Amino acid sequence: MEILIYTKRKCPNCVTAKMILRAENIRYVEIDIESNPALLSDLPESSRQMPQIFIDGQHVGGLAGLHEALTKTKYATPKTTGTP
Repeated sequence: MEILIYTKRKCPNCVTAKMILRAENIRYVEIDIESNPALLSDLPESSRQMPQIFIDGQHVGGLAGLHEALTKTKYATPKTTGTP
């Protein structure tokens, strides 16, 4: 699985997305758009909020998209419910 995550510094959702990926032991490549603003042209026009995440070349969106994608894959940690 190849994950690209476009981020900005001081972006709380970017920090959270990276924490989730690290907690799941999923490798990712971070692209800091503040270091190279020209990289914004790689993103869809409607995707200017950060983070913007691509999994295996498919745009999944931001933090909510990451949550949804992980719950649909075997890479997500199973959710546990309360003890009966």
